[in-house]
Amino acid sequence: MSSIVSIKDISFRYSEEDNYVLENFSLDIEEGTFVALLGHNGSGKSTLAQLLSGIISPESGDIVVKNHSLLDEKQLAAARPDIGMVFQNPDNQIISSIVEEDVAFALENLGVPQPEMVERVKEALSAVGMQDYAKHSTTRLSGGQKQRVAIAGIVAMRPSLLIMDEPTAMLDPQGRREVMKTILHLNKSGITVVMITHYMGEATHADRIIVMNGGKIWLDGTPHEVFQNAGLLKSIGLDVPQSTELMFKLREKGFRVPLAVLTEEECENILVDILSGKVERYV
Repeated sequence: MSSIVSIKDISFRYSEEDNYVLENFSLDIEEGTFVALLGHNGSGKSTLAQLLSGIISPESGDIVVKNHSLLDEKQLAAARPDIGMVFQNPDNQIISSIVEEDVAFALENLGVPQPEMVERVKEALSAVGMQDYAKHSTTRLSGGQKQRVAIAGIVAMRPSLLIMDEPTAMLDPQGRREVMKTILHLNKSGITVVMITHYMGEATHADRIIVMNGGKIWLDGTPHEVFQNAGLLKSIGLDVPQSTELMFKLREKGFRVPLAVLTEEECENILVDILSGKVERYV
């Protein structure tokens, strides 16, 4: 599988008086994968997302997306259609009062012909499960629905890379479920997803988790590999999935159970084994 993103030795700080947020930082992301970025506030993950989207540029190094260097103005312009960015607050991303008009907003600015624009809007709304709301007022949507419309506006541009900076942070549980279902559907359709999240349950759906701390990569692996390090994650102020937390507590009580338990089914099976006496305890 080829890389859609290649970051080579980048360094970035917000002013000359500040310390570097990222220094000599490198990362490759494979095409079609779902990558979750974790880290406490100040770890550098949001800065990384802005660098990936071309909103800001590093002092040194290079960022290549789809074989285009984001540090070259002409290549950045060529790369922009391949990069979509979704932020925390859906209200800050909604422009128009009607759903389909909002999804079409960026396409109009790009000069997409009307027949193609209509088709793209339909496809995008269908992709996020909002096709029945095309004529609805955006002001009457729930938070989760608004975020899905915001995502549809990006999807209509047909990006290869979707960058999401805590897209579910301001939503209720139902809204978070709706948006995560949308994200997983888009990823399965071939879009590469890089998502910052504080919700560990969301991160368990990723192909790869990258944990950042102090502008560096602390952990990098599959959800099972990363959440085996529950103690390390807790030491830098991060939570773990509830099922992993339960296993962590059982370990403290002396039960020989695996730490990286991510699903309810795995958790239930282990609890049944404990109750039936199949799980040993440390001496």
